[in-house]
Amino acid sequence: MKVTRKIIKINEALCDGCGQCITGCAEAALEIVNNKAVLVAEKYCDGLGACIGECPTGALTLVERPADEFDEQAVEELLRQKKSEKTTVPLKMASPGGGCPSAKLQSFKPASPCETANRPVFSPQLSGVGGSALTHWPVQIRLIPPTAPFLKNADLLVAADCVPVAYPGFHADFLVNRAVMIGCPKFDDPDGYAAKFTEVLKTADLKSINLVIMEVPCCGGMRNIIREAMKRAEVVVPVTETVIGARGGIISKEVWNDGDKG
Repeated sequence: MKVTRKIIKINEALCDGCGQCITGCAEAALEIVNNKAVLVAEKYCDGLGACIGECPTGALTLVERPADEFDEQAVEELLRQKKSEKTTVPLKMASPGGGCPSAKLQSFKPASPCETANRPVFSPQLSGVGGSALTHWPVQIRLIPPTAPFLKNADLLVAADCVPVAYPGFHADFLVNRAVMIGCPKFDDPDGYAAKFTEVLKTADLKSINLVIMEVPCCGGMRNIIREAMKRAEVVVPVTETVIGARGGIISKEVWNDGDKG
């Protein structure tokens, strides 16, 4: 039955297929098809517009028009179906960022001695390392599934996303031989981060965590997130915490392994 109500409208010309809107839609009413966001069915959209704030291009708006009524039972069935699909689809087929190409899992093989010798050389005063030490993609916390193969038995680097900009030796001093997950506890969802790290701790059997944050107070939220994840997962991993100053120097470094760092 059609009723006049608010419903999401997608400007296809503005949509770049990043898939961020999908994370903001609790009803799973949106999908990425041919690198564009589409409304799966009118009955799945509640018209509240929670997805709008996730769209970086302004492609989503709310309009009032005749549409199928919102069907909460249909949404619950859709979510059950989606959950079932996630447990059966192989990891290599999963797309944690919707249709966004940047979310495609990639592991980079170690460079051979010849390749290492022929890497572009950065200024030693700035980095102290030639080439990149990155071993996988993606790197954003929100895009990495807990079952990503590069997390298994890894020494994990968790970094606030301002750190690589502030600290000139990031690759040489922190990234070498580590998997990395970066993000911002201020602008992203802290509880979502805690849930993600809880699953990582349960499934990845991490060897250690290197936590690198900025001196600003909001960055301390990342410390709290790791602590909360350890409590939820009932898993304790040794953590080395390094705090970087706004001018790029190391302010402090300490080790905590009881999950109760405050």
